[in-house]
Amino acid sequence: MNERILIVEDEPGLRQSLVDCLNNRNYEADSIRDGMEALKKATEAHYDLVILDIMLPTMNGLEVCRSLRERHIATPVLMLTARGTLHDKVEGFREGADDYMTKPFEMEELLVRIEAILRRSSLSGKDSYRLRGIEVDFRNSRIIRSGRMTDLSEREARLLRYFLEHQGEVISRDHLLKAVWGYNFLPFSRTVDVHVAWLRQKLEDDPRQPQLILTVHGKGYKFVE
Repeated sequence: MNERILIVEDEPGLRQSLVDCLNNRNYEADSIRDGMEALKKATEAHYDLVILDIMLPTMNGLEVCRSLRERHIATPVLMLTARGTLHDKVEGFREGADDYMTKPFEMEELLVRIEAILRRSSLSGKDSYRLRGIEVDFRNSRIIRSGRMTDLSEREARLLRYFLEHQGEVISRDHLLKAVWGYNFLPFSRTVDVHVAWLRQKLEDDPRQPQLILTVHGKGYKFVE
């Protein structure tokens, strides 16, 4: 079944362009121009993603996003708007947006962002995952590889889940410290490197020549399945 995407945009030409592009990429795209109607539609029907402008009739996009979260609707939201200041972006994320793009934008970048959001959403909370013949069992914090079971520590499991949810992205050590450990700043720490080394020992055929968790020199790590 194709992923369903709701486009909330009041400019007719852009709205139709987005619908056409997403339908051509095998998504099932609906569109609407009004904020209150968008909230009603996103509440009553199932969507895998909402692409949401801020400047809308009857209710702005920030209010729509906030109302969805207040109703405990976890559908991912990508803000797509001409309002591009840092303050606007921070406000969007605080109201519950999962990503934020400013107009004008390149359609290919939007498509990549959509793919990343949908991938993370599909993995979020997933108890098991298979990659290259390895079964990852998050419920029991272990992996099964070549019939052999290996336990994962809580932090290793969280780190692996984060890598799986952000496949193909280059992630810095500082970002991993914040996202996985909750540290805002920890200078001179090799915590991330040590945990990556432990994961490689458990996942890779040859940890000295990793094929899954790659080092991007000077930048961080990238997980490639």
